[in-house]
Amino acid sequence: MPLPKSRKIAVLGYRSVGKSSLTIQFVEGQFVDSYDPTIENTFTTTMTVSGQEYNLQLVDTAGQDEYSIFPQSYTIDVDGYILIYSVTSFKSFEVIRVIHEKLLDMVGNVQVPITLVGNKKDLHMERMISLEDGRALADSWNAAFLESSAKENQTAVEVFRRMILEVEKMEAGQPQSRTPCSVM
Repeated sequence: MPLPKSRKIAVLGYRSVGKSSLTIQFVEGQFVDSYDPTIENTFTTTMTVSGQEYNLQLVDTAGQDEYSIFPQSYTIDVDGYILIYSVTSFKSFEVIRVIHEKLLDMVGNVQVPITLVGNKKDLHMERMISLEDGRALADSWNAAFLESSAKENQTAVEVFRRMILEVEKMEAGQPQSRTPCSVM
């Protein structure tokens, strides 16, 4: 097997959409039912995708709103972004668009590896954002899309597997030698 690759993934979204719940479900295999606002946590784990082992560093960020300043630290050495909204919250769906815009502004690329996740799909009765609306937004960004339920452990592993595939796909499409930009 080839040497493990290291990947740093940032998990972004509005407050209480399940960023920490999904991350902890993936890393530790348990659901944290209580809401305790995250300042920022970093988790490390390994995962094998398509025969390649990955050492993952997952940055579970503080909840953002439309007025938050996008921290530059969220762009340094980050390979991909998981953007999460709650299917039960219009506000979180609006805010994820703003976060996406800020992310592109900060990174300076039109295209970055992104997986859009509609979380809390187990709350059928409270759903406000349709599967189609989530998919349409992801398509407009050229991003991967999944719905999940951190509580029922639906697709937690798949979310991170998809993120790795997005990073690899983007890296394969870019020339290996990056020439530094110079202003004349």
